[in-house]
Amino acid sequence: MRTLSTPSPALICPPSSQAFINGKASSTSSSSVTGETVAMVHAPPITCLPRPHVRPATRMQKEQAPIDILPDQAFLQIFSHLPTNQLCRCARVCCRWYNLTWDPRLWRTIRLTGDTVHVDRALRVLTRRLCQDTPNVCLMLETVIVSGCRRLTDRGLHTIAQCCPELRRLEVSGCHNISNEAVFNIVSRCPNLEYLDVSGCYNVTCISLTREASVKLSTLHGKQISIRYLDMTDCFVLEDEGLHTIAAHCTQLTHLYLRRCVRITDEGLRYLVIYCTSVKELSVSDCRFVSDFGLREIAKLESRLRYLSIAHCGRITDVGIRYVAKYCSKLRYLNARGCEGITDHGLEYLAKNCAKLKSLDIGKCPLVSDAGLEFLALNCFTLKRLSLKSCESITGRGLQIVAANCFDLQMMNVQDCDISVEALRFVKRHCKRCVIEHTNPAFF
Repeated sequence: MRTLSTPSPALICPPSSQAFINGKASSTSSSSVTGETVAMVHAPPITCLPRPHVRPATRMQKEQAPIDILPDQAFLQIFSHLPTNQLCRCARVCCRWYNLTWDPRLWRTIRLTGDTVHVDRALRVLTRRLCQDTPNVCLMLETVIVSGCRRLTDRGLHTIAQCCPELRRLEVSGCHNISNEAVFNIVSRCPNLEYLDVSGCYNVTCISLTREASVKLSTLHGKQISIRYLDMTDCFVLEDEGLHTIAAHCTQLTHLYLRRCVRITDEGLRYLVIYCTSVKELSVSDCRFVSDFGLREIAKLESRLRYLSIAHCGRITDVGIRYVAKYCSKLRYLNARGCEGITDHGLEYLAKNCAKLKSLDIGKCPLVSDAGLEFLALNCFTLKRLSLKSCESITGRGLQIVAANCFDLQMMNVQDCDISVEALRFVKRHCKRCVIEHTNPAFF
């Protein structure tokens, strides 16, 4: 007889693993689909059930195992560090462990990984078990991480949307089979969702409420979504129109990553800045249509912006850097690798206006020379990380000036630069904690 109880480790394990049902070993490969990892439901451990004709326990059997001496609170503390699949395994050890592992406090997070996992079925079984005490809803579940589970479909996300109203964090990166409809359903039914990672989900082109939710919530919430962290890296089909919709609905965004969203242009960034005025971290790396005009829009975030990545945006020059440096004085991190239009003049303006810069990547900027590094060294004394990889115009003199002024330097990348051993030793002498990444075989 099937009962709503412990999901089998077969939820997580590959088909070749053995599951124990009623004390007998059985292989999960008996699924109707060859090679498929299945979700199974088992009864409580055999020790919890009445057993007639049991032999009297010996003296050794009556003695408690040392681990049984631990109080319940200690077990809960240990179990809280286990991933979902291991927690399901522990539930099958004995009656006590079975009851402890299903303590709602242990199920604030579900984490599933692997291509062989039948994620939709696993989520359905787990949420059904977690809904036993609170019918139809999992009030304790706040985080679901199923990154890399390529078998996840819209069905799995609909299950989460229906059963997890308190969801705050969802990571589905690399799940190629999910669509806009499922994402819309999630953000509409989970009003507390703050963290959403859909990187690599190339069918997702927008983040918005469903039409029903928009009508229902318009008067109370102004059609707003609570998401603060959004990662849409590698969502190749995202366009300016989609970014406009995202910005209009997710006005509380503070972290936004659009790496390799190759269809985004300066116009999309204009929409973003109009609606999302609290953005602290922004990445538009490898967005080849972003230019100096886009940086002029980004600069309107002013002192709120702390992190900016514009790597390999080939249309950016000193003009865009001047906009950012002038208005974003509290910038702490800048990645401009591969922006070949940046010169010493742009670096001078950046150093004089963003004196608290802590991390700078200007690798593959061939027009940056020792003169630009001198401006950097004389203004950004708190610099901790500096990447100059493949900067052809950099010499040992520029490195020595940086090392003599930036004592807190922790990482320097000078790979593929023509730097002498003496200059590298000078850096190591003045910045003792600095890790130097180089390609000079004579320096070790």
